[in-house]
Amino acid sequence: MPAPEVDGIVTSAQIQQTVDAIAEWQLPSGMVPWFPGGHADPWNHVEAAMALALGGRIPEAERAYQWLVDLQRPDGSWHQYYLADGVEQDKLDANVIAYVAAGVWHHWLLTGDRGFLESMWPVVEAAIGFVLDLQTERGEILWARHADGTPWSFALLTGSSSICHSLRCAAAVAHEVGHERPGWIAAASRLAHVIRTEPDAFAPKHRWAMDWYYPVLGGAVVGEAALERLAHRRAAFVMEPYGVRCVSDRPWVTVAETCECAMAHLAAGDRDTATTLFTWAQQHREDDGRYWTGTVYPEVVHFPGGEQSTYTAATVVLAADALGGCSAASGLFVDHDAVLPALSVPA
Repeated sequence: MPAPEVDGIVTSAQIQQTVDAIAEWQLPSGMVPWFPGGHADPWNHVEAAMALALGGRIPEAERAYQWLVDLQRPDGSWHQYYLADGVEQDKLDANVIAYVAAGVWHHWLLTGDRGFLESMWPVVEAAIGFVLDLQTERGEILWARHADGTPWSFALLTGSSSICHSLRCAAAVAHEVGHERPGWIAAASRLAHVIRTEPDAFAPKHRWAMDWYYPVLGGAVVGEAALERLAHRRAAFVMEPYGVRCVSDRPWVTVAETCECAMAHLAAGDRDTATTLFTWAQQHREDDGRYWTGTVYPEVVHFPGGEQSTYTAATVVLAADALGGCSAASGLFVDHDAVLPALSVPA
């Protein structure tokens, strides 16, 4: 299976080079650190696994999932950050934990490997059980638990939007392996309703671009409401012709946010903006296929200094697949209703 491509923007060979660069930094344990010597978090690790699979590096992708299997705690969770030799940050982040479901469903859509899907079902089931224990009566999902089990007191909009998507992926996995979990769709629907209608349910993070576009990328806000949301704060976050600011009041553009925002626009039906953003991201590519995490303008200084991260490369690969429609998994983040169970509340 050739790597994704986007006509006139990136070739399959270029995306393959980016995938191979991710694989080069994967550790023998299966862990994919942000960069050599750095830490990994399960969310970005899964993102890297999806990119590896899209580039045909199936053994490496499955080794990445096995790393999660090996480290999953008895309660279904993972810690937030790991180093090669142990835990760096022991917080238990609900969004980080839920994301394994998105990766597993992506891998199934891509490969049709039932053995993989069935082997990962207990992992997904346990992870989602942990996450849903943090859902409030209103519907939002608290950010995290301390390692001793004490829950955080607030929810985050970006994380909850991603969890909404992951819950639908988990329900799809459950259906495919014959273990229906209608309660998971009900939980995702309650969460989507809160995201759409109760902005005060979440800690204020208005500076951050992800709070702007993630409700669309996660599939909670759709249709005209999605287009309106993306248009509303475009001026605050989009720095032409470079990409998307990580935060609205700082002049740094990040490739990951730019590519995720491109996918959000594609999900909302705005292909022209999606293509423009993805095109801008390519100016941050190096000849070896890696991408700078962030760049400060007008100085053109890389931020964090000198960092080229695996998770940044992975978002480029996923966005290329989404825009190119290249694989059976290309709709996962941009055509939710085609590949995921429908939510049970109106948009």
